Amino acid sequence: MSSQRVHSAQHTVSVTAPAGVVYGLLADAPRWPVLLPDFVHVERVDFDGTEERLRLWHLRHGQVCSALVRRVLRPRERRIEFELQDALLPGAPTSGTWSVASDGADRCLLTLRHERPAEPRQTSEALASGVRAELAALREAAERWDRLDELLLSFEESVYVCGAPELVYDFLYRIEDWAELVPDVEWAEVTEDQPGVQTAVLHTCAPETGETLVSEAVRLCFPAAGRIVHKETVTPDLLAAHYGEWYLEPDATGVRVVSTHQVMLRESAVEAVLGAGALLVDARRHAREWLGRSSTEALVLARWHAESAVRRLR
Repeated sequence: MSSQRVHSAQHTVSVTAPAGVVYGLLADAPRWPVLLPDFVHVERVDFDGTEERLRLWHLRHGQVCSALVRRVLRPRERRIEFELQDALLPGAPTSGTWSVASDGADRCLLTLRHERPAEPRQTSEALASGVRAELAALREAAERWDRLDELLLSFEESVYVCGAPELVYDFLYRIEDWAELVPDVEWAEVTEDQPGVQTAVLHTCAPETGETLVSEAVRLCFPAAGRIVHKETVTPDLLAAHYGEWYLEPDATGVRVVSTHQVMLRESAVEAVLGAGALLVDARRHAREWLGRSSTEALVLARWHAESAVRRLR
C-alpha cells in the first residue's frame, strides 16, 4: 500500500464571461496551447462524444512534461471529470472535477475540485499556489471571449517537394543550422535534453524595421510521423502566443510540406510596434505577412535541401 500523501482541495474563481464560454474553453483542450501559457501541445487520442483521452505536453518548473489524461465531458451540467493515467508520480494519478456555474448573464464561477499527490517537502500552500496560477490563466483566456475573433489568427503555408521526406524532415529538425541557411534568422541555439524535445532560441530580423527579435520555443519532434510541433515560450512583443506545426504528407512522387500557425495577438502592443493609430486589423495583416514569409522561406529551403540531394545522387 502506497504511503504517498494525497492533497485534496477545492478552489473557485469568479470569471467575467458566460458559463458556456468557460465550459467550452475547458472542453476544447486541443486549443489550449494558444490560449494557456504552460501548455505546449495537446493531442486527442480518442473520443466517443463523452469520454476522451488526451496526451498533454506542458511546462512544469521549466521542464517539458507529458501525461495521458482520461476525461468525461458532461456539457449539460457543465462539468468535466478527469484522471491522469500516467502521471509524473506513478501510482498516484491526479483526479478531480472542473465545474462551471452561472453567476449572471456574463459571469460565472469556475471551480476545480482535485486530489493530487503531494511531492516530498512540498507544502499545501505551494500546491495551492500552482492551482491558483492555473485558474488565473484560464480566467484571463476566458475573459477575452468577446475579442477572440480579432485576437486569434490561424493560417498555413505549404510547398511540394520532389524528394525524400527524410531529407525534408532533417532540414526542419536541424534548426540550429538555420542561421546559415534562412535569411531572416541571425542566430540560433538548440538544446535537446530529452530525445525529441528541443528548446530553441532564435534571433530573427524584423520586417521593415530591421530590428532583432528574440524568441524562445519548445519543439516536439515526431520523426516517425513526420511532424514537429512548436510553441513559443518567449515571443516578440506583438504576439501573446504563437503555436504551430511542421508536417509532411508523402505520396508516390514526393511530399507536401505544411507549416501551420496559430497566433494570439497582444492588443496592448499594437501601437507600440506598428505606430500610433494602428488597429488589430493592421496587426493581423502584419503578423500574417511576417510569419508567412518566414515559414515560406524555410519551406523553400527545405525543398532545395531535399531536391538538390536527389540531383546529386543521380
